[in-house]
Amino acid sequence: MNMPAMKTETATAIAAPTANTVASPVVTMTPKRPPRAEKYIKMAKNTAVQVVPPLIVIALLMLFWELVCRRAGSSLPPPSRVFKDTKELIFDPFFDRGGIDKGLFWHLSASLQRVALGYSLAAIAGIALGTLVGQSVWAMRGLDPLFQVLRTIPPLAWLPLSLAAFRDGQPSAIFVIFITSVWPIIINTAVGIRNIPQDYRNVAAVVQLNPLEFFAKIMIPAAAPYIFTGLRIGIGLSWLAIVAAEMLIGGVGIGFFIWDAWNSSHISEIILALFYVGIIGFVLDRLIAGLGKIVTRGTSAG
Repeated sequence: MNMPAMKTETATAIAAPTANTVASPVVTMTPKRPPRAEKYIKMAKNTAVQVVPPLIVIALLMLFWELVCRRAGSSLPPPSRVFKDTKELIFDPFFDRGGIDKGLFWHLSASLQRVALGYSLAAIAGIALGTLVGQSVWAMRGLDPLFQVLRTIPPLAWLPLSLAAFRDGQPSAIFVIFITSVWPIIINTAVGIRNIPQDYRNVAAVVQLNPLEFFAKIMIPAAAPYIFTGLRIGIGLSWLAIVAAEMLIGGVGIGFFIWDAWNSSHISEIILALFYVGIIGFVLDRLIAGLGKIVTRGTSAG
């Protein structure tokens, strides 16, 4: 008769904690970030490391420029005055009142079109001539001394000859760009071709590649780092040359804009134009460098 009571007491004794039982600690798990969030955080940190230091340096330089120009009474305008004088050009770069009275967008666009054409011609001719000089000993002996002499001639020294030959400012400016930027492309391409490992040439001879296949599959991939080094130097020289050439040939272009602003004593406009020239030159260099990384990575993977 007492059996059910005994079972109940036993179950209660088992279920009830004893005095000696140690309570287990409560472990709180921190939620793990998803892989995509970790990737974005890493990208943000890398971007901050690349962007913040230059911004700090630029801010300090602007502050120094502002203080020096205000205290020294310099004729060079401080950044605050440059912004005040050029607000219209900054916020409305697309205006077109006819003739040369245009916004900075149109001047920069005209200059970039000339650079694109002249630089493209220089890249094609430079890679072809560089390949010839690098591959042929006789071509190197005959052409290399001539290239070394011509590349030392200043860009603007070619402008009178080009004006006499073409009798027009547009092709003259394109020729100046071409003749200025072609030399580093030729020289770097030739160096890259000459530095192709002999093992590559032996493999090409074993598999009996024709000259076109050898050029596409051996020469260009092996010499790509040298070629793109020449292309980067060439694009910088092209942008330098067009600004100088446009000061003399006139018309629409950033070089002529700078010269016209000087003649009108608009120093603030000159400073703004130089800022745009520097930014675009930097972007062009980064574009060629990025393209070089893609091509060299692709050729090495292939």
